[in-house]
Amino acid sequence: MAIFPNTFGNVSQDGCDTARNPNLIGVTAAPLFPEPQFRRMLGQERKRSERSRKHPLLMLIEDQTPRRRKGSDALLNQIAGVVCSTIRDTDVPGWFTSNTSLGVIFTELGATETRTAVRIIESKIKAVLQEAFEPDKLEIFKISFCAFPEGWISDGDFRQADPTLYPDLLDFNNRRVSLLMLKRGIDILGSLFALTILSPVFLLIAILVKLTSDGPVFFRQQRVGQNMANFTFLKFRSMIASSNHGIHQEFMKSFIAGKPGKSYSDEKQNTIYKMTDDPRITRIGKILRRTSLDELPQFWNVLVGEMSLVGPRPPIPYEFEAYDFWHRRRVLEVKPGITGLWQVRGRSTTTFDEMVRLDLQYSRTWTPMLDVKILLQTPRAIFSGVGAY
Repeated sequence: MAIFPNTFGNVSQDGCDTARNPNLIGVTAAPLFPEPQFRRMLGQERKRSERSRKHPLLMLIEDQTPRRRKGSDALLNQIAGVVCSTIRDTDVPGWFTSNTSLGVIFTELGATETRTAVRIIESKIKAVLQEAFEPDKLEIFKISFCAFPEGWISDGDFRQADPTLYPDLLDFNNRRVSLLMLKRGIDILGSLFALTILSPVFLLIAILVKLTSDGPVFFRQQRVGQNMANFTFLKFRSMIASSNHGIHQEFMKSFIAGKPGKSYSDEKQNTIYKMTDDPRITRIGKILRRTSLDELPQFWNVLVGEMSLVGPRPPIPYEFEAYDFWHRRRVLEVKPGITGLWQVRGRSTTTFDEMVRLDLQYSRTWTPMLDVKILLQTPRAIFSGVGAY
């Protein structure tokens, strides 16, 4: 299936003529949007793809040298003229960074596999540029592609998804940077206070864990944090050592897909986020989980900046892989936390989609006062035991 039928072949010569004739520079087949507008359009296209499930593709052309050469800005503007004369009318060209990084949003790729689309587009873009410019002029520029939701693609390899596709979220956080600094200050003071005051409880739980089962006191697990950065998540061990996580992995895949099963539905048919009959949990582990005391070591994750006191729960990588497109926003919009709206509004008795909507609601409406309200409601949610397993 051709992605750009009759497009590159028909207009690439126009792009070359534009590059060779300085009088025609800036006369393009498509408008070149300025940085603010282009970034807004990128955010809109990403949100549209979350609903339509059609993958947009972002191409960037930028100077890869540590120090920009004299005349590279003018050359990049000439490259922009060729590119704009080459792409389809439905594609969106613009400055990702003004006069420094040229971007093109390729839309409506159809059923074409992402890697295939990248190969086709890259080969055609390189072909028209090589016709228009001398090789030594092009060698300082790098072409890279970012696909939603797969992540960055460079030299045939996928990289971790980059916040580049989320300029609207970055701009939103930049507008509330002072409030985020206040949130971080509260996190540091709160976690230090908790680690100090609860140190006797830490010692008691550590002794009970060691006396009741073989294995380490702490359970360490990789979790997905903000902007999809992995970190080591800490809990008091509540399961037998060397447990097989296949049971939980299959459970979570079904749960995220909205397929409730007998193993995680109570007598009233309420959907349960956690397994209620997990055979791997120890005797003391059941108490720790029902009282949420197993979560106490996460105050250390908060202190070092990997988590916050309030925010979405961080998913396990295999959970994240099962996410729908829009689910991923819960690990992009805000730092994960020990407690949150989900914990104080039903905990494990909500569906997965409901939990994600609560996380996104928290991100949209967050204020320091909201954090205070959630922290004050958390003890009641813990002691009530509703949804705790």
